[in-house]
Amino acid sequence: MRRDEPHVIHVVPALFGPSGVAGGAERYGLELARAMSHVVATTLVTFGHRTVDDRDGALAIRVLGPAHYVRGQQNNPLTARLLPALRHAAVVHCHQQHILASSLTAIYCRLTGRRVFVTDLGGGGWDISAYVSTDQWYHGHLHISQYSRRVAGHASNPKAHVILGGVDADRFCPGSPAPRSGDVLFVGRILPHKGLDYLIEALPPDLPLTVVGPPADEGYVGELKRLAVGKRVTFRHGVDDAALVDAYRRARCVVLPSVYRTRYGQETRVPELLGQVLLEAMACATPVIATKVASLGEVVDDGTTGFLVPPNDAAALRAKLEWFRERPAEAEAMGAAGRERVTHHFTWPLVVTRCLSAYGLGHNGRWASAPRRGQ
Repeated sequence: MRRDEPHVIHVVPALFGPSGVAGGAERYGLELARAMSHVVATTLVTFGHRTVDDRDGALAIRVLGPAHYVRGQQNNPLTARLLPALRHAAVVHCHQQHILASSLTAIYCRLTGRRVFVTDLGGGGWDISAYVSTDQWYHGHLHISQYSRRVAGHASNPKAHVILGGVDADRFCPGSPAPRSGDVLFVGRILPHKGLDYLIEALPPDLPLTVVGPPADEGYVGELKRLAVGKRVTFRHGVDDAALVDAYRRARCVVLPSVYRTRYGQETRVPELLGQVLLEAMACATPVIATKVASLGEVVDDGTTGFLVPPNDAAALRAKLEWFRERPAEAEAMGAAGRERVTHHFTWPLVVTRCLSAYGLGHNGRWASAPRRGQ
């Protein structure tokens, strides 16, 4: 491969989709790599039970297997096939810093003159970084929010950049005019720090709520169903993208009520690093409600694209739900403003441009200036 024709490899712990994992971090890596493949030669390297080579349009996908899971942690895979799979890369972008595969990739890239970058998407497992900082092993840290940059301790680090998150604005879009169903919609993993119990408590009896997402904590799901007795709450699992887009388009509003501390006493220091669900809803011209935690204030323009409310405050959340019920015209204007905000700041081509700049590549995928070995 010629020096001016770099190859970018993204390394993710698992493949997003029916044959892999349905998680926000996995979706982020796949969507970014897919969008980048239209500009520069790109491969997505991930792990599984057996080695598979596949394509998704211009994107090459390599599943390496059989994977060993470090200390049995499913989000911490490793295989001896990893480093040989990187030999054609000029740039490697790891998704998740605190896993062993990323640390070994960083060492390999440093020793072989490749540029290596990392994005923390909120996961982790047993890793060298538990004993020694690996921050300097990477040529750059590419954060998905200002909040992520701050909590990582990189606020003054010149090698830390904010690339934000993206949405496929062609797929997640308003579509043809259709009547809103009037449902309040929650989308995400059903876990206590998502604050769904406060949303159900806040729900007026006449408003329907649809909860879409995998039941990650069965005990919590049972508690939510007990709280929902007498209210119009529906749980939907295994929803594909087409049905999800339809749900966004028809919802009265989408709510992400995440909390730092659950009513059960559990603490979550970093409940959200971005708020992908809010971006998808806004792309579909649906207004949103989110809590004032973590990164969510970077996504929601309070009073313009939706509302921000205090966490753990069912009364404040109920007031905003009632506002949407009573003011459909203002809600529609908020939805339109949300769509505009997404298309100006949160599309995958914009994220790709920010990544290429951090890598040292131009917008055309060529080196902006010839990199020196080891830099």
